[in-house]
Amino acid sequence: MKQVIQNIGNGDLTVQDIADPVPLPGYVLIATTSSVISPGTERYVVDLARRSLIGKAIGRPEHVRRILQKVRQEGLVSTFRQVREKLDEPMSLGYSSAGVVLECGRGVSDFKPGEMVAAAAPHAGLVCVGQRLCARVPQSVTADRAAYASLGAIALEGVRLARVSIGERVLVIGLGLVGQLVVALLKAQGARVFGTDLDPTRVELGFRMGMDAGDPGAPREVLRTFSGPAGVDAAIITASTESNDPIEFAAESCRVRGRIVLVGVAGLTLPRPPFFKKELEFTVSGSLGPGRGDPAYEERGVDYPLGFVRWTAQRNMEAALDLMAAGKLPVERLTTHRFPVERASDAYDLITKRIEPSVGVLLEYPSVQTPVRVASLKGARGSGGLGVSVVGAGNFARLIMLPLLQRIGGVTWRGLCTARGLNAVHTGSKIGFAFAATDAAEVLKDRETNIVFIATRHNLHAELVVAALRAGKHVYVEKPLCITLEELTSIEECISELDSRCPVLMIGLNRRFAPATEKIRTFFKGVHPLSISYRFSSGYLPAEHWTHDEDIGGGRIVGEACHAIDLCSVIAGSPPVKIYAESIGKTGTAETSDDRALISLRHENGSISSISYQGAGDRACPPERIEVFSEEKTAIIDSWDVVEFWQGGRVSRVRVGKDKGHENALRSFINACRDGERSPVEWADWRSTALACLLAVKSLRQGYPIDMRNPCG
Repeated sequence: MKQVIQNIGNGDLTVQDIADPVPLPGYVLIATTSSVISPGTERYVVDLARRSLIGKAIGRPEHVRRILQKVRQEGLVSTFRQVREKLDEPMSLGYSSAGVVLECGRGVSDFKPGEMVAAAAPHAGLVCVGQRLCARVPQSVTADRAAYASLGAIALEGVRLARVSIGERVLVIGLGLVGQLVVALLKAQGARVFGTDLDPTRVELGFRMGMDAGDPGAPREVLRTFSGPAGVDAAIITASTESNDPIEFAAESCRVRGRIVLVGVAGLTLPRPPFFKKELEFTVSGSLGPGRGDPAYEERGVDYPLGFVRWTAQRNMEAALDLMAAGKLPVERLTTHRFPVERASDAYDLITKRIEPSVGVLLEYPSVQTPVRVASLKGARGSGGLGVSVVGAGNFARLIMLPLLQRIGGVTWRGLCTARGLNAVHTGSKIGFAFAATDAAEVLKDRETNIVFIATRHNLHAELVVAALRAGKHVYVEKPLCITLEELTSIEECISELDSRCPVLMIGLNRRFAPATEKIRTFFKGVHPLSISYRFSSGYLPAEHWTHDEDIGGGRIVGEACHAIDLCSVIAGSPPVKIYAESIGKTGTAETSDDRALISLRHENGSISSISYQGAGDRACPPERIEVFSEEKTAIIDSWDVVEFWQGGRVSRVRVGKDKGHENALRSFINACRDGERSPVEWADWRSTALACLLAVKSLRQGYPIDMRNPCG
């Protein structure tokens, strides 16, 4: 399929051939017929991408603060490399389209193949969209008109928030694409509408969309004639500007207790005198409506009950389509230009450079009948030897894993697989992979692939591990190994069944391979038992983040505290046999408390470990500190940069350069695969860590310690 791609780093806007996506559970696969460019939002993204590095920094100061913090924690070189890679990643554009359903993922029953639907989806020939971001198109509505549905939902949500009733007078500031839709919707609501824009041609178009009165600029006298001395009942701002003028003009124009809704972009310095004097109400509209931005709604298809949330994002899209069918939302009057998707760059030049007046700009797509889920890439590279394929190309894979594998060398790049294909093509082409895919089966059946690296979301790890091992591939899976006891059992059964034929299995618990870890183990060699204290302050993640979802991420103890549990076992030189976990108490909030927990371990050799896992606190604070105690000896690892050794009343310090062991872990794995050696870590150790993490969560839920030798007893 062809997809419109924006590179944030160099500003290039291209149309690339991408492997067609696979419909995920709860998702719909759609062959796009038409999509509409949103001139306000997308112009801002394209303009930002085309700025210099300094210009980008000025435009996104919050990102600059995060980068400076990262420099303090990880060093300048590592941060610079990650920022460079992040800026180079591709970005999809667009969010309003229509097309024909090709396939439905598991759990989708509202749509069927062959139906025409509108979707909040990017500009691409084939899109995989959550079922709550789709709406069935009435038979009388063409695909070109239906492509406006998402933009119509945005306009409709703004009108709803303004709470306009029949006969009220409403001011619309900004008569671009969304502003014109707002005008038509207000007229359908029975309101009287005054519109204004700096462009006189848009004011003229507003009259064709049903506007009662209007004038360019900020026509106070003309508006006062329209509204009367009291002022307008409501103002809806759909302009896109950094100026505060629209807010001030709206406040001046509204009556006492009038309502102002910001749908577009404007300065947000509210002038106190008119707001105070008139008791004005101000609301910022949140895109398509309730559900937008909620992972449970968008990704897992969990709908909001109609009796409690009447107008969700999906129901707003449906309402917009119904109004089109009734002739009350004449979007066909807005289309000024059409381009085949191959000429998308010309379409964006038209908008960003304002070559000529435009409002509704449509991209049109060739027909797609059969999805193709693998794409050959040009310029495959490698230094011979082991064929490497990767499933998943998120931040960790792109910023950490792949650059380190490039440094290690001695491999041939085979396939890179991602769910939607965009990162697979971009990253795969840059590194030199032979092919990009959206179906992991393409990687597993590739005869030249010897090693599979798995860096997907956590709920896919176990299934992919088993499938890859059975396919005869060596496996490096990012932590965690699995997120349920049942998954752990299935992996163990697979390894047992394959026995001596089992390929090498490695888990990305890299801290056991860190130089600081080796120095600690040498310092305490032959000394047991040990007392270990590990503070792991990982930083806050909002409640809706996928790692908190036990069905997808497994929770942060399984997904991240596993590092601490594994390392304590390595330093103690003994697996845990008893585990107990407690978290803070929280009431009256939807936030989880699992990521602010204390975990106690008793090891087989009598050592004890205490892990303070904290998903809170200041991110600028050093995230990890490990203290180890024994008979008149103490050792401290501080942020994986400095190791302190205390003995005989003296201290020695060794700097290890913020090395968490990623490269050593990958290198030892590659060497084992190449030389036909056993895994650098025994299966019993991996199993012990995975089981301890899962039982820590069980202890947290049940409130008592668990004996790992008899977890059900």
